[in-house]
Amino acid sequence: MRVLLLSDTHIPRRARDLPESVWTEVDRADAVVHAGDWCDAESLDRLAARARRLVAVYGNNDGPELRARLPEIARATLGGVRFAVVHETGATRGREKRCERRFGDSDVLVFGHSHIPWDTSTPSGLRLLNPGSPTDRRRQPHHTFMTLEAADGEVREVRLHELP
Repeated sequence: MRVLLLSDTHIPRRARDLPESVWTEVDRADAVVHAGDWCDAESLDRLAARARRLVAVYGNNDGPELRARLPEIARATLGGVRFAVVHETGATRGREKRCERRFGDSDVLVFGHSHIPWDTSTPSGLRLLNPGSPTDRRRQPHHTFMTLEAADGEVREVRLHELP
């Protein structure tokens, strides 16, 4: 199962739309995971209409309309892999221990907020993935998103994609 990981799209504040290469990945993906900070409901509607399956949460920049439609935490099993999705995980220091306590029943935690790509594992094996942002790189050298393959209960081939 091919999974596209997105976060912090901030449309229309930081971009008018997702980059075309991200839409191409939406079309290729079996599931899209979005870790919040959409900023408008139209972005949610467009992605939901085009994605085969969407697993999504709201972020700190999402207003009442998005918060009414999306959970703070989402969980899904994709390719036999147990995913949890949340926007914020707190400070970098102590992140692995905090996330392990809170999401230890998952195999992968997808999060956002910082716009900084992140790929680590906790001592128990929980994989922490932040895809960065495809539209608002902040202090990062590139706009980014991630893809991964999930099959037979295993995560395979996590890839960070850098956009020009």
